[in-house]
Amino acid sequence: MNFSWEYFFELFVKLPAYIPVTIFIALISMILAILIGLFITWLQLSKSKVLIFISQVYISLFRGMPTLVQLFLIFYGLPQLFPAFKGMSALTAALIGIGLKEAAYLSEIFRAAINSIDKGQIEAGEALNIPAWKLFLHVILPQATLNALPATGNTFISLLKETSLAFTLGITELFGNAKMIAGESFRYFETYLAVGLLYWIMIVVYTWVQKQFEKELEIPYRRDLHDSY
Repeated sequence: MNFSWEYFFELFVKLPAYIPVTIFIALISMILAILIGLFITWLQLSKSKVLIFISQVYISLFRGMPTLVQLFLIFYGLPQLFPAFKGMSALTAALIGIGLKEAAYLSEIFRAAINSIDKGQIEAGEALNIPAWKLFLHVILPQATLNALPATGNTFISLLKETSLAFTLGITELFGNAKMIAGESFRYFETYLAVGLLYWIMIVVYTWVQKQFEKELEIPYRRDLHDSY
């Protein structure tokens, strides 16, 4: 079967209709991952050996288990163990599963970003009797955010591609729709090439937006560096 450019361009116009579903899954999962990741980071940085151990087990478990297995455990397994989860939608299971998975990676990124802050700044603030919450909000958080942003962006890119696994739960997003079209038309190469390029375009656009955001966050530090000379 010869490659059909006409069919390829037809799909390239048709498939973007499912991009909003993919982006919705990615954004909500990322928000969930950030919130859980921050909590796991707090456990990691605590002085309690029990809390640290719990955080380590969580990170090891969710980083070591395939995402697809986690999605199946949540969607098919939880309702069997806990009746309260019966009736959970596939979309909810996908959001929870992907969010829990990426939180394990984000917690390590956040921990490294916080530990990278010069301890002298914190000690100076404590010497001036500045409250701990003010130190965190005005000294640690801005710098840690800037340090963590590149790696966090890479995590979001991975998460965006992992949304394609939601199809295994019956969710018709970008990849899921492409898979059904390919099964009906038997034009697998044109279909998967079109969907692959659409994912690539989304990632290119996101990467550009992230770089612009990083430049905006770096402006105050550039001014401080310029004023020091």
